[in-house]
Amino acid sequence: MTEHFASDRWDDEAVLPERPTDRIDDPVWDEEPAPGDLDLEERNSLRRVVGLSTELADVTEVEYRQLRLERVVLVSVWTSGTQQDADNTMFELKALAETAGSQVLDGLIQRRQHPDPATYIGSGKVQELREVVVSTGADTVICDGELTPAQLRTLEDRVGVKVVDRTALILDIFAQHAKSVEGKAQVELAQLNYLKQRLRGWGDSLSRQVGGRASSGAGIGGRGPGETKIETDRRRISHRISQLRHKLRDMEGTRAIKRADRQRHAVPSVAIVGYTNAGKSSLLNRLTHAGVLVEDALFATLDPTTRRATTDDGRVFTLTDTVGFVRHLPTDLVEAFRSTLEETTQADLLLHVVDGSDPDPLGQIAAVREVLHDVGAQDRPEQLVINKIDQADRDALAVLQLQVPDAILVSARTGEGVDDLRRVIEERLPVPQVEVRVLIPWARGDLVDRIHREGEIVALEHHDEGTRIDARVHPDLAAQVAAFTVTDDER
Repeated sequence: MTEHFASDRWDDEAVLPERPTDRIDDPVWDEEPAPGDLDLEERNSLRRVVGLSTELADVTEVEYRQLRLERVVLVSVWTSGTQQDADNTMFELKALAETAGSQVLDGLIQRRQHPDPATYIGSGKVQELREVVVSTGADTVICDGELTPAQLRTLEDRVGVKVVDRTALILDIFAQHAKSVEGKAQVELAQLNYLKQRLRGWGDSLSRQVGGRASSGAGIGGRGPGETKIETDRRRISHRISQLRHKLRDMEGTRAIKRADRQRHAVPSVAIVGYTNAGKSSLLNRLTHAGVLVEDALFATLDPTTRRATTDDGRVFTLTDTVGFVRHLPTDLVEAFRSTLEETTQADLLLHVVDGSDPDPLGQIAAVREVLHDVGAQDRPEQLVINKIDQADRDALAVLQLQVPDAILVSARTGEGVDDLRRVIEERLPVPQVEVRVLIPWARGDLVDRIHREGEIVALEHHDEGTRIDARVHPDLAAQVAAFTVTDDER
């Protein structure tokens, strides 16, 4: 069976609120804009303009699958779950398509036990899809799944317009949003791994030969099939992939040095993980005033941001905002971003942020935990945080609380519940185990500062000789202050 989703269903604000337009009503010239505001302004200032693309007539003989997502029709195969699950999947695909810069015209869902191996939706439904494409004037079809090269080629030939799968769509979004050198390299690596298996030859490029004079005068007996154009492109892609992997390994070495420095100083780390657009960056801004980019769009944050924070008793820890996850996140992306996601495997606590206003928050939780398992972070301590409670339905929120009773309810936008979250973070951070009683001379104020930042102060007194401190610290710091230990009699 095939179900159509008319365009008026896509405008349901409860499912996907429209992005507010930029307005300048009352400029305040004496206030500096936040860094995240500048990032958002820069991103919104670069939008695709339909009809201004200049392409060469000869695109070489190998097609690079350039995405021209302008007017699209969505297609999904419903293999399991309920009707609501199928609808949620299509609404998420719509959000992905709009984030990539396209206009969604229509959507089709087909109920099948498994996708058709030749055309994804079955040969009998391809003609129906073709009619929808013609009637709506669409120039692209987006399929909610990772299509094989044969499926892409067959479906594209029969429908007559560009066909893009879910993986290529997500890669396009990542390519638009990557800013740092490392982020761009990670996205390019994932794109090339995807493209390598989907190179397509035009005309005679698959059988191009080299011989005679063209082969440096080899002459009779020296002619051979040579290397086809598509093989040349595949070899160049493989070489570029090798270069990118080497480049990312060097960058990972730099990150490992910084991580080792934090570990040496016993600075606890908290990683914010969760589904894309769950409000992770907003929560980081609320907790640390980081000023990172916040946008109501999928995958707005690709580059990890680490900020310093302090507990009420003076202990320092770090908060890291990571890339968001999504259902069926492409394997190539997980592999390319593995070095970035390894921050989660080293964290002392994972803040798992869930969108409380989403129709399927439990599905989000399962998808995130699946990716965490893939990168080896499934054993890290986790604290569920239900965000956007100011937008969530109260009845649905009450049901969610029963299903995940240990979760903290917050609103990063209004600040509701954030103080409770800070208290829970402070309680769950690792506590120094070694008790020390020391008299630190005034000349060693650096040690007093480290005890404040890295340890837990029990008692502190100022005397003529220096500062007397009872504290719990980590073993390495305990060894450094051991020379200043005092006994109970001396106290």
